[in-house]
Amino acid sequence: MSVVESVLARIPQPYRRIAIRHRELLKFGLVGGVTFFIDTAVFYLLKLTVLDPKPVTAKVVAVLVATIVSYVLNREWSFRTRGGRERHHEATLYFAVSGIGVALYAAPLWISRYVLHLQTPFTTRFVEEIADFTAGQIVGLLVGMAFRWWAFRKWVFPDQKQAAPQEERPLSLSRR
Repeated sequence: MSVVESVLARIPQPYRRIAIRHRELLKFGLVGGVTFFIDTAVFYLLKLTVLDPKPVTAKVVAVLVATIVSYVLNREWSFRTRGGRERHHEATLYFAVSGIGVALYAAPLWISRYVLHLQTPFTTRFVEEIADFTAGQIVGLLVGMAFRWWAFRKWVFPDQKQAAPQEERPLSLSRR
């Protein structure tokens, strides 16, 4: 029995159908959880050491490291049944979409720091840390993740049935 089958067997039947129907989203969320911890660890490692005066740069580097891990996990697990593109084309699209995601991840932290001035000497170090975490690790993550989920499914890992030319699609009365 595979790990997925083992987990599914523990989920109550009504929820099991929902989990199966939304398996890509659940896998994407799990990959996101893993990369959230990678992102957070790298961000704070850099922010509290070599990039202390440059938290936005630390955030960008952390997101880039997490994005590389995310590509491998999403390609090989979350969206493994999708695609059909050549690997280099798919990777180029993935990193282009992720580049936009990096801007979306970093924007709330930039706004918090440089528009709202939630940094020392304008506020206490404690408030600065809470604002950095909230803006960079929560708001930025949610905005970036929503965009990436939509863009990955639409452009990077499209459903092969939807990507096929009209004359090649099999005729079907229902989409279940």
